[in-house]
Amino acid sequence: MRIGIFTDTYPPFINGVSTSIVSLEKALKEEGHEVFIVTVNPDNLSYRYENEEKIIRIPGIPIGIYDYRLTGIYPLKAISKIKEWHLDIIHSHTEFGIGTFARILAKQLDIPLVHTYHTMYEDYIHYITKGHFDRSSKKIVEYLTMFYCDKTAKELIVPSRKTYNLFKEKYHVEKEVRIVPTGIEVERFFKENFKESDTLSLKRELGLNTNDFVILTVGRLAEEKNVELLLEALENISKKDKNIKLVIVGSGPDYEKYITWVIERKLEKNIIFTNAIPWEEIPAYYQVADVFATASKTETQGLTIIEAMASSKPAICMKDDAFLDVVVDDLNGKFFENRSMFEDIIFTLKNDRKKLESMSKQARYTSESHSLKHFALNMLDVYHMCLRQEQMKKSWFERIKDKFRKKKN
Repeated sequence: MRIGIFTDTYPPFINGVSTSIVSLEKALKEEGHEVFIVTVNPDNLSYRYENEEKIIRIPGIPIGIYDYRLTGIYPLKAISKIKEWHLDIIHSHTEFGIGTFARILAKQLDIPLVHTYHTMYEDYIHYITKGHFDRSSKKIVEYLTMFYCDKTAKELIVPSRKTYNLFKEKYHVEKEVRIVPTGIEVERFFKENFKESDTLSLKRELGLNTNDFVILTVGRLAEEKNVELLLEALENISKKDKNIKLVIVGSGPDYEKYITWVIERKLEKNIIFTNAIPWEEIPAYYQVADVFATASKTETQGLTIIEAMASSKPAICMKDDAFLDVVVDDLNGKFFENRSMFEDIIFTLKNDRKKLESMSKQARYTSESHSLKHFALNMLDVYHMCLRQEQMKKSWFERIKDKFRKKKN
């Protein structure tokens, strides 16, 4: 199958959506399919085609949300190249910009369009409105999202039960919504792939002692991730136990603010920032931890949870629907609803190594059901279903024409 993936975010940008797309691309290729990428040029306002990787990068401008770029420019060179690809499926991963391009081409070239909804836009609208017109802006985002997801895509995919409920209960979508959790290359995180000496060395670099109980969080440092809860919890925890440490991997718009907060409270030895870490080095950081933690309530799935579990680390999560498909409370992780509950969980697990070990084993076991192979096979089921439905709508003469075209190509 020849699959075109259309996305506004792709490496060198690193975020949850980008990671999901790279995982899908790799998974599909490993199953023997051809994958073509259409994305935004991160460097400048020009068209670029990377022939070996089959990537088209088209002009895009910054929109004020992290490194995201949006485009409304669709060069004729790009359209001509995409026609040459003779795609069987177009799979879009954004509602705007490149997503609009995907919708136009799917209609013009009569190619079935599959769409994955990744982002709860209402949680990010404040970056553009700066606190003004939030209510009306959310309504506009809801309308545009619904137009794309309900009226255009032949198949709508979401990564979790949380997003499924958004479409069914809030947006009242009548069409079928498919849940396909994003898979990751879980083997990258398996603890047996790391030397104990290297992990000890990294701990020393971070200023950690061998007897420290380490909480790790990985992700963008921004308001919607609720990092403040973890910081405030560590401030309280450190008063009772100096050997409990928090390591924060990542950067973002609030990075400097959080560092200032920690310095003002003289917590530099208890709360350690790494800043942004290259994607290929992140698995090593999971190895220094005893548990993984997130207080975010804006995730659609939370890939870092799966990464942590693949690293045999229990996930301590804010209770949110995004994590219910993966975390089983008291089996492979724990849920908390406030700072006090989080603090109690940390003290309990630090003092009950037997419980911690049991949860670690279950976490690793859970992660294996989120492998790339599972991801690819689940997604291919949706593609095949979409193609069958499109074929059934066509007349016998159109079907013969399609077969002839495929043989010619």
